[in-house]
Amino acid sequence: MITKIETERFFLRHFETEDASALFEMEHIPEVHTYLGKQPLTDINQMHEVIKGVKAQYQKNKIGRMLVLDKKTNELVGWSGLKLEEKIRSFNYYDIGYRFKPQHWGKGIATETALASLKLGFETLKLPEICGAADVENLASCRVLQKIGLKFTEQFTFEGTLCNFYRLRKEDWLANNS
Repeated sequence: MITKIETERFFLRHFETEDASALFEMEHIPEVHTYLGKQPLTDINQMHEVIKGVKAQYQKNKIGRMLVLDKKTNELVGWSGLKLEEKIRSFNYYDIGYRFKPQHWGKGIATETALASLKLGFETLKLPEICGAADVENLASCRVLQKIGLKFTEQFTFEGTLCNFYRLRKEDWLANNS
């Protein structure tokens, strides 16, 4: 199981229990949850449950979201990565996702870390396909998914929200990255 990834500016690593305070600092910001049901965390214990769930994904699926740490400052700027999504659609898929503190938005972090996650998914984990979903109104997230090579395939509704769905097959990624 891969527990750490390095990009030009960041380290990505697995969530740990001791990360709860730093993650809660981000997850309780209302703007972070604008396109995520508008339900920021209100209690540190909720963050402990999230971490427990992510760690269970690591064990069960050998994959899960990873913390993003600035190489220069070691500051937690957010999280990014792959996970096996089993709840949003009527089928399971490997999902690419990211979430960052607002002061780090618009700096190319989502693109940089998502590209590293695609490489991990296709080259190391040998996944056949990676997908992504975003609220249709979250134009920044939709742009990132397209920028990293995922192709829009359809729209669907999740919990009353219209979302765009994107896919990238391994052979298409390899053709553009070899």
